[in-house]
Amino acid sequence: MSVKNAVRVTIGGEEFTIRSEHDPAYTQEVAAYVDAALAKVREMVPQIESHKAAILAALSITDELFQARLGDREQAQRLSRMADDLARLLPPAKRGKRATGSLTHA
Repeated sequence: MSVKNAVRVTIGGEEFTIRSEHDPAYTQEVAAYVDAALAKVREMVPQIESHKAAILAALSITDELFQARLGDREQAQRLSRMADDLARLLPPAKRGKRATGSLTHA
């Protein structure tokens, strides 16, 4: 079993003890990020109820995650196309499975 670190953090003005296998500094950084997202929501809508602010902060963070994943997929596709193009420049015996067609220039 892994050792769990107990870390005290403050999110939205409330203190929590988080038990995690991660480094305490990492846990504090994650908590600070959540706290900042929550503060941003509260700044935009000062009279919002705490649980609704937390939901909106969670939606904002989830949107960031999904956008990052989309960017990662797009980057992986670009790299794969570049690898295919580069493989086509190799002699046929060195190409492996990547390059099967001819290189075309745009």
